[in-house]
Amino acid sequence: MTSFEDADTEETVTCLQITVYHPGQLQSGIFQSIRFYNREKLPSSEVVKFGRNSNICHYTFQDKQVSRVQFSLQLFKKFDSSVLSFEIKNMSKKTSLLVDNKELCYLNKIDLPYKCMVRFGEYQFLIEKEDGESLEFFETQFILSPRSLLQENNWPLQKPIPEYGSYSTCSTQNASPTEMDENEL
Repeated sequence: MTSFEDADTEETVTCLQITVYHPGQLQSGIFQSIRFYNREKLPSSEVVKFGRNSNICHYTFQDKQVSRVQFSLQLFKKFDSSVLSFEIKNMSKKTSLLVDNKELCYLNKIDLPYKCMVRFGEYQFLIEKEDGESLEFFETQFILSPRSLLQENNWPLQKPIPEYGSYSTCSTQNASPTEMDENEL
């Protein structure tokens, strides 16, 4: 047998393509710690945190308006499914997270759609999932947009979420987001 015949079959890897935009991105260096256009392979067990604290977060934003941990993404597999999914959780006590048109308050989480707009403050993230076969790893790839993603993708325009607040009082009338206890972290 040759080494080619003995080699493991390569699996495709689920990839989250994350296009980012902030109106001050060129002047302030907000995204300077993010490597754009390169795919980064991460273990499927990792909870990926976004925020300004580089000791805790995998992806950091150089902005005092951002919480130490703003939000997290975690990979999971639904029962009786071979497709990997992600959930997004708001980790900020001060700022709501908008996923498409669903507002997440502190510790609320929701399944991430295949394509969605995630926003807080003046930050905009267009997240698109590309399915893969591997259960061991997933990848992220960041793209920097020169224009507002809301306008570029014809998303319904809404006011940005205030840096310290929310659109609503984060009532639990809508049963979609899931309330979590701090001990579940």
